[in-house]
Amino acid sequence: MPAPARPLYYADYLGLDRLLDCQTLESAAHGTPAHDEMLFIIVHQAYELWFKQILWELDDVLRRFGGPVVEEADVGRAVTRLGRIVEIQRVLLQHIDVLETMTPLDFLDFRDHLIPASGFQSVQFRLIENRLGMRREERANFSAAPYTSRLKPEDRARIEAAEDEPSLFDRVERWLARTPFLQFGDFDFWREYRSAVEAMLEADRRHIRTNPTLTDEEKGRQLRKLEATRADFEALFDADRHAALVAQGARRLSHQALLAALLINLYRDEPILQLPFRLLSLLVDVDENFTTWRYRHALMVHRMIGAKIGTGGSSGHEYLREAAERNKVFTDLINLSTYLIPRSALPALPPEVSRTMGFRFSMENE
Repeated sequence: MPAPARPLYYADYLGLDRLLDCQTLESAAHGTPAHDEMLFIIVHQAYELWFKQILWELDDVLRRFGGPVVEEADVGRAVTRLGRIVEIQRVLLQHIDVLETMTPLDFLDFRDHLIPASGFQSVQFRLIENRLGMRREERANFSAAPYTSRLKPEDRARIEAAEDEPSLFDRVERWLARTPFLQFGDFDFWREYRSAVEAMLEADRRHIRTNPTLTDEEKGRQLRKLEATRADFEALFDADRHAALVAQGARRLSHQALLAALLINLYRDEPILQLPFRLLSLLVDVDENFTTWRYRHALMVHRMIGAKIGTGGSSGHEYLREAAERNKVFTDLINLSTYLIPRSALPALPPEVSRTMGFRFSMENE
């Protein structure tokens, strides 16, 4: 690598003069500076820097999954990128711990000066949600107005344009739908799997009916839940019923993609499926971590402002709690555990398929 044309100075490389001059206390403009406003600004600026890094990682994953074929090396790189996002999310959660060293009374020293600014106006976070695949109709309502309503026109246009771009959910779904090994010649995996499911459900039914610790009422309740589980499995096996659930918004992945994701989870120990399993697991981690972050944020807001409305005019912690519950993308992947069966009950793969799923090197003797 050639040497730089000029000596590079640490502060110049990081732009520290500009970066460290970006903490302007609004309270100072109104009289006495509020001590904890500096902490408030720095934590939220740190959030935005991490959001920028998350978008950088997501854009790389989207690019690698954007073509008609996803190379194995690109799956590995995507796993690395998503793993980094998960670690960043852990840091985001730790920022809340730092912010909570500010007391509610400390916050009141400058809170009124912030109105109507709000974290709802974070363009980068909305872009992250849209890059992942958040759909407008599935979002928690924001004061009966679109989630982009509090943004500047240029920011609103940027976020709404991102809604029309292929998301990570879209590209992972297409990748899953191309997954091989769903049909194995004369071996009908789904018929064998269905038989194993029926045996598992029947065993559960017998256990409920013969359990001496349950009352008749408890047995009835558990048997009804078991029938609901059976109905879930029936929809899994029936493409038309699955399509109806997608139309109702109860499921999102296509039937083919859902079956592929289930196969990857069931046979995660096969060498060729280990990276795809890690990828799907990391997508669940990303969804779960943002849910945790939103919920921690809701608790913090409740602690800071009680039942007051937020600075952006929302219902404060109530909206944030609803967003934590509703604003998810990969719920179908989270729900896959519904369809898992014990390894001991899994249909054995045909030898030729098992060989294809492994990594072997052989050399013929000369």
